[in-house]
Parts: sequence; C-alpha cells; structure tokens
Amino acid sequence: MAKAKAKKATRTKKAAPKKAAAKKTTKKAAPKKAATKKAAPKKTGPMTKAQIVDHLAAKLDTTKKAASAFLDEFVQLVYKNAKKSFVIPGLGKVYTARTKKRKGRNPATGESIVIPAKNKVKFRVSKALQDAVFPPKK
Repeated sequence: MAKAKAKKATRTKKAAPKKAAAKKTTKKAAPKKAATKKAAPKKTGPMTKAQIVDHLAAKLDTTKKAASAFLDEFVQLVYKNAKKSFVIPGLGKVYTARTKKRKGRNPATGESIVIPAKNKVKFRVSKALQDAVFPPKK
C-alpha cells in the first residue's frame, strides 16, 4: 500500500509542471500601440474644469496653464460685472433680479410662512444657444 501511494504522489508531481509549462506557452503578449495623443474619455455627465481646460488648450494650441488662467479670468470678469448685467455673446446674459416676498408652506408641518424678498443672480439663455441645443421644429 505504501508503494501505491508513493507512485500516485510521483505522478501528480510530474503532471503539475507540465500544466504550468503549457500555460506559459499559450499566453502571448499583447502588441503595444503606437504613442498617440490621448483623446478625452467620453463621459455622459457634465464636463469638469480639467476637461474644459484640456479642450481649450488643444483647440487654441496653447498650454493648459494658459487655458486655465483664461478660464479663471473669464469667470472673475463675470462675477465683477453680473450686478449691472453681463452678456456673453452667443451664450446668454447674466443679470440680477429682485424677488418679492411671498407666502409659502413648511412641507414638514404644513404651517404657513412668509418667504422674504431677496436678490438673485439669473442667467437668460441666448436664442442662438437654444436653437443649437434644441433645433426649432419646421
């Protein structure tokens, strides 16, 4: 009985290396692709600031640092001029409006409350942008 167990043990030891060797020969390395410019990954959600900067840098043939500086300066310009209204040609208009006080209802308790008057920043989309996103029906 001891001899039979020894024979089985030697058979299994010999079989294991052959299987491992067979696995090594069947695997092939994937061919490497040539280095090209990375395309922006397509996402279904809104673009991030980094993606906008990458796009501007590529389109305007400038550095990402310069594109980021432009975007930051543009945003600061909108902030400074929003009070007296700021038009972004082809995009829309940023302006302020005063809301009146009004009656409201607390949804948790059902109690009537008064919502005070306040100033708001609003954005009106231009006709060109509206037609580009949702073309008019003919």
